[in-house]
Amino acid sequence: GLSQKTLAFDMNMACSGYLYGLSVAFALASQDGINNVLLLVGETMSKTVSKQDKNTTPLFGDAGTASLITKGKNFGFSFFNLNSDGSGCDILKVPYGGYRNPSCKEGFEEIVDDNGNVLTGEQLHMDGMNVFNFGLRVVPTSIKKVVEYAGKEMSQVDVILFHQANKFMTDFFAKKLKFSLNKVPYSLDRYGNTSAASIPLNVVSEMYNTSNFTVRDNVVMAGFGAGLSWGTCLLSLASTIISPLIEY
Repeated sequence: GLSQKTLAFDMNMACSGYLYGLSVAFALASQDGINNVLLLVGETMSKTVSKQDKNTTPLFGDAGTASLITKGKNFGFSFFNLNSDGSGCDILKVPYGGYRNPSCKEGFEEIVDDNGNVLTGEQLHMDGMNVFNFGLRVVPTSIKKVVEYAGKEMSQVDVILFHQANKFMTDFFAKKLKFSLNKVPYSLDRYGNTSAASIPLNVVSEMYNTSNFTVRDNVVMAGFGAGLSWGTCLLSLASTIISPLIEY
């Protein structure tokens, strides 16, 4: 029912998608004539993982989120740092079903890997250890860069919202940054890794009507994953209205 004058388009950035999308939304909202941008992020990872792959099936979940970005003078600053490294594209991907390798007979053949996992070329393939090493290499550095660029210290950061990939990883990031784990919301234990939706889902599940994380003047968000790609931002959520979570 939206007007035909509404600009609408898709972005596909997997686990760092919310940061990329939010950056574009902020850039659009800063232009004359654009007052509201609706950022919709949804992932149904259950459709892409093999139920016979212990690397992915226990980890991923499904979620959808909606964020309304509105033009205003009192919402505070925002700083973004977006990056990509195509040399690591094979670490986390669905090999078949796209333009490079369209759907075909070979893509649906079941393959058994060295660990006994069974999956096809149309399902998510993840090299967990290399994803882990990639995150350790880039995420803490990216956070330090964006905080420094904003002219702030890590001690001034109120909350860090990590992409919910792995609790050991996010805890390690925080320790490497010498940042209190009490300021790191965590929802992976309830909803799994919901890819691009994990950061806004974490906001809703941990910041709606709770006494935790009430100070939100300096909030860092950090997403990382397929591509390989990663993004970090520093912004204020002090005036953000957070809706209740809906579970199906």
